[in-house]
Amino acid sequence: MERIILQPRFKDLKHFKDFWTTGNGKQLTDFSGAEVSFKDFEKFSKYFYHVDEIGDEVVKEVYFAKKYSEASREIEKYIRNGVSDQDEVPESVRNLFKQTQAIPDWLDENLLKTGAELCMRCNLDSLISLRDYCLMGGYDFAYLNKPLIVTEALKKGAVKRLSETLDFWVNVTRYDALEIHKKGYEFAIKTRLIHSYARLSIKKHYKNWDTENWGDPINSWDMMATYIGFSLVFLHSLHKLGNTISEEEEKGHFHLWKYVGYLLGIPEKLLPENKKQATEYFYLWTSIQPSSDEDSVLLAHSLLNESLENPILKFNFQRKNLRYLHICCTWYLLDDEVCKRLKIPEVPLSKSFPLIKKSLNKIYDNTVSRENRIKKGNKDQMKVLEDYLKITQNSNFH
Repeated sequence: MERIILQPRFKDLKHFKDFWTTGNGKQLTDFSGAEVSFKDFEKFSKYFYHVDEIGDEVVKEVYFAKKYSEASREIEKYIRNGVSDQDEVPESVRNLFKQTQAIPDWLDENLLKTGAELCMRCNLDSLISLRDYCLMGGYDFAYLNKPLIVTEALKKGAVKRLSETLDFWVNVTRYDALEIHKKGYEFAIKTRLIHSYARLSIKKHYKNWDTENWGDPINSWDMMATYIGFSLVFLHSLHKLGNTISEEEEKGHFHLWKYVGYLLGIPEKLLPENKKQATEYFYLWTSIQPSSDEDSVLLAHSLLNESLENPILKFNFQRKNLRYLHICCTWYLLDDEVCKRLKIPEVPLSKSFPLIKKSLNKIYDNTVSRENRIKKGNKDQMKVLEDYLKITQNSNFH
């Protein structure tokens, strides 16, 4: 295929201008002090047609050569025991673990610890941020969602998708989780190979994939945007909910996600160091994304209705109340235009719960020690994850 020259094709459209002049994009530039422009567009746009070839080769050589369960067991053995130069393994596997077992010169263990502590100490606000801002806001970018639609994620259901996202996020944000052979490291490698498996399957089976407009499936630039969701957008959400974040915590948070991105095979040039850089990178990427389409609305409403489908809460009135609270947070965290495009229902007193939460967070931050907030946050987050895993691993749950 001849090289496609990409342009910031949606920069003059209303949804892009509104986002960056009055919406969430404007909030992000105010939050970060970013200076947005298109001067570096060509440096980044080539990654719209770039993928993780190392991961893809492992899938071709291991997963496509045997049963999926057998291939998974083989990869788990490599993850948990490591791969040395003396081991007889496929060349693709050697290349993957040569990269992921090599500790980058820039890695700082103290910053990783600080980043993990921020994720834990913000307790359920972290989970609200992931769900009602990062995930929901991501659905507004139509092309980003195409791999989800093509791989029929809607049929899997929002409970299962949310459980998988939570499982990944919790396990990469605990103490020492990203050390080689530890659980977070394992999640990163497995997630990387799931992305490659999905990408190659889309290329093989979905003949109508529009590479020119949508980029390669699960391409490196889209991966950058996803991980800016976990770093920049997540931090902005915590800030909006009244959490006080120190400079060291902010630095640690970006460092944590830079390393997760490195393990996932995202090119280092695409991994921002701070909120200013992340906002400037994000600005460029949003210029090649149209606003919500019908698929976006379906994904958004599937996530909204997850509370009604999820049997963790026993009574129907509890589930309806939880859905209401998530809708309130969505309207508070996302700008009005995004909510309207995703057809988020309007509800009475939508700002009450987030504003009360914001006030309580400020009191909590000032009255409870950081150490105790970290302990409680870790405990509460692990309990939520445990509840989700119990539900989704039950063979009777669909």
